Amino acid sequence: MTFFLSRLFARWVLNRGWLLPVAVVAVVFLTSWPLMALAEPAGSELVRPGNYWWYFVVTATTVGYGDYSPETVAGHFVGAYVIVGGIATLTTVFTKLASKLEQAKGRRMQGTEAVRASGHTVLIGYAAGRTERIVAQLLADGVTGLVLCAEIPAHPMPTQPVDFVRGEPTAAEVLSRAAVDRAAAVLVDMADDNEALAVAVTVDHANPAAHVVVTLRDLDRAELVRYVDPRIRCVQWHTPRMVTEELTSPGIAEVYAELMTAGGADTYSVTLPESLGRLPAERCRLALGRAFGATVLAVRTGAGLEVNPAWDAELTAGAVVYYVGPRRLSGADVETALRAAVS
Repeated sequence: MTFFLSRLFARWVLNRGWLLPVAVVAVVFLTSWPLMALAEPAGSELVRPGNYWWYFVVTATTVGYGDYSPETVAGHFVGAYVIVGGIATLTTVFTKLASKLEQAKGRRMQGTEAVRASGHTVLIGYAAGRTERIVAQLLADGVTGLVLCAEIPAHPMPTQPVDFVRGEPTAAEVLSRAAVDRAAAVLVDMADDNEALAVAVTVDHANPAAHVVVTLRDLDRAELVRYVDPRIRCVQWHTPRMVTEELTSPGIAEVYAELMTAGGADTYSVTLPESLGRLPAERCRLALGRAFGATVLAVRTGAGLEVNPAWDAELTAGAVVYYVGPRRLSGADVETALRAAVS
């Protein structure tokens, strides 16, 4: 019988929402005050309007400061009534809160909750392992406000600071729940290029101002994406690190593509002649830049590879210099430029 009544009470609480605890506390307050006034002696400080609400709160919550308390036996019974009413109210409140938290957790795991963020980054599409890696790199780069939108049963990364929206990525309602229209950046990372192109069209329609990055297995299909919007960036699917760099530094993928394309500026390496001895990186940078329009990217010495070496770094004899320039330089070219810089 007790089990049945508790289940019935719990169901009634959940169905009535917050009405029940408000009703309980109101009834207990409005009935206990006149009862306490009848039970206590005339002129009691306890039943004054400015004091009784305070007594009611500390008693109902079982805090019990003791600054006000009933003096008569009848007043003690009224106080016990307030305590029981307070416990009943707190029980209904905590039950409702637990229910709300459980429902919110369930909605988050199932991806049915609408995202309320703006200026965030939306990742559309999921591939086990790959998406986790992209998320980890973005978080390491300091990107916050990540939203994963994918057609999968449940949130694949519940412990990560990533919101999840479940559904077909080309559906307007799904993109609306992911707040794509308010996103700053969107990554379209689908299972194949046809899906990626379809989603890119939908995303561009939903938010033409967003920085959209699309991963493609066949970069020749990037021409099709440019018909939709020339501002959409296409990145090789097999380079997830370049994907995250393009999301955080718009346009960097185009720089990489230019560096890897023959006919323009390219990346080269050259070994410094032993005859030059040790020299500062500043001298090497300035001499190669002025003589050949080359930009030093990194150097390799006995201590290892150093990308973007400090200007005051010392280059040992025979160090390898990696640079961007219009052509490949020989050791003789480098020696001539460096000696001319001294004279």
